[in-house]
Amino acid sequence: MSADPRLIIALDLPSRADAEAMVETLGDQVGFYKIGLQLLAVGGMEMAKDLKRRGRQVFLDWKLHDIGATVEKATAAIVGSGACDLLTVHAQPQVLAAAVKGRGGDRQAKILGVTVLTSLSGQDLAQIGYGMGVEQLVERRIRQAIDAGADGVVASPHEAALARRIGGPAFLVVTPGVRPDWAGKDDQARATTPLEALQSGASHLVVGRPVTAAANPRDAARRIVGEMAGA
Repeated sequence: MSADPRLIIALDLPSRADAEAMVETLGDQVGFYKIGLQLLAVGGMEMAKDLKRRGRQVFLDWKLHDIGATVEKATAAIVGSGACDLLTVHAQPQVLAAAVKGRGGDRQAKILGVTVLTSLSGQDLAQIGYGMGVEQLVERRIRQAIDAGADGVVASPHEAALARRIGGPAFLVVTPGVRPDWAGKDDQARATTPLEALQSGASHLVVGRPVTAAANPRDAARRIVGEMAGA
């Protein structure tokens, strides 16, 4: 079974050597990888460029969040490097607008707004100080992403249907918090299975530990791709 371009494997591993070994293990079973903050300080940007040269797709999940001028310049530098296909920023109006402006005319790199982290519950939002629940906040941020000209959002599978309904068929809905029935939930408060996430409207699934921590990562990825085929 060949790689499914909707499956993104999160390389949340301690070192670039560990990440490279995982890519080698997965081989042609996976063609899309997420590089997050854990790898940033240990060669993540260089690895992203290398993966692109080798024909892989790259999701830089760096969740940029700063004043508009800083986000604009950072986005321009990242996109200009040619190191990514997807880039995340926090889904707040000023941040989204700055990232879209920084991306400029290069539409190959897609800007995604992070709505609400999948580790957060409604109770967590209340403790932070938000006066609305998860779904209300996600909906507001989806609409703000669209208004800013972003290409999609990162949202839990539970809000994928909402994002698809509001964003339409071309809108990217990238869902972390995807856990097959045979894997643990880890720290994801709002997780679903791969099939459920796709049926709800997800365009891409981000999967980490169910594959990277498996006894046989390649087989785990193959099982997930098989489940996705049902959608």
